[in-house]
Amino acid sequence: MSSAMYERMRGNPKFQDLVARRGRFAWTLAFIVLAMFYGFVMVVAFNPVSLGQPIAEGSKVTVGVAVELFMFIFFWVLTAVYVKRANSEFDALTQEIVKEAWKESK
Repeated sequence: MSSAMYERMRGNPKFQDLVARRGRFAWTLAFIVLAMFYGFVMVVAFNPVSLGQPIAEGSKVTVGVAVELFMFIFFWVLTAVYVKRANSEFDALTQEIVKEAWKESK
């Protein structure tokens, strides 16, 4: 593609919308992940006893292990949510932008 086509794509209002929506979504997910991860680290640092409690009486699995397992699974789910949205909404909008720029170049 030529630089003129790239400029047409960058000037397209749909491109600006795509960049803004994708950025907001990515930053939202990043904030969620960082808040959960650093929240867990803060609990480990300042209240480790709470994480060492068993999840049920007589259980060998502690609250800390259960929380970390939940976080691991939740982070995979967030990744799947991002991939699903990227493959549907963001890719569709990208294809529209490319098609419009291609039509304008002819």
